[in-house]
Amino acid sequence: MSIWTVAGRMRDVRLLGSPMDLARLAATKIGQTDLVLRDGYLLLYAVVDEPEAPSQMPVNGFLGVDLGIVNIATTSDGHRATGGRLNRYRNRQLRMRKRLQAKKTASARRLLKKRRRREARFVADLNHQISKSIVAEAERTERGVAVERLTGIRARVRLRKSQRATVHSWAFGQLGKYLEYKSRRAGVAFVQVDPAYTSQTCSRPGCGYVDKKNRRTQALFVCVRCDFVGHADHNAARNIAERGVARWGEAMRPYAAPILAPS
Repeated sequence: MSIWTVAGRMRDVRLLGSPMDLARLAATKIGQTDLVLRDGYLLLYAVVDEPEAPSQMPVNGFLGVDLGIVNIATTSDGHRATGGRLNRYRNRQLRMRKRLQAKKTASARRLLKKRRRREARFVADLNHQISKSIVAEAERTERGVAVERLTGIRARVRLRKSQRATVHSWAFGQLGKYLEYKSRRAGVAFVQVDPAYTSQTCSRPGCGYVDKKNRRTQALFVCVRCDFVGHADHNAARNIAERGVARWGEAMRPYAAPILAPS
């Protein structure tokens, strides 16, 4: 491989990486590349074009995904990716940042910068793991992936003051983007749905009753009409899955989508 430098082109540059990444570089056309010095190591960031897999047609339902703080992602199948490990890690990092910020020295600022990058990599790796498992399950069962619309998610979440730093530092958008691009690469249908009242709506077939009293606690959902009991995040994910089916139908048959009257 050759790269341009300020001193001219360097040829026959040897690269180290995983066999999968090296094979992808050798087999696909390389676009923009950046050579980055990070923590004493030279890293090559290369952009490659990878064709999308053909979408599944027809889609046999949707796997709904509810995002949160206590449970990072809960699927309509009942699988929960808990955030306990992440929250403990971030709380430890927050305490370290406070101590370093109080010192106000050059070395403390350098260490703060290093810790921020390390924390970002930790979160990105966790998001990759979660999104990969969700898309793999959807692909295995020939379903699509439905998530709540990510725009304005931080404004919709109501938390105590002690929890606000967590929600504002959590990468909801990153997890959503990982789910989207992994779905497209695997040929899995992906939709975003309106999240309004998904946590207050009973997901039991034939009920669908909406009441804020249904959400007894953060984890408990009890329908005041039909007495359906379940985990609150699982209930919300089931509602998101149902809305995913409706949204996919609108996308595939736009002429059948409801026409909203002007307000």
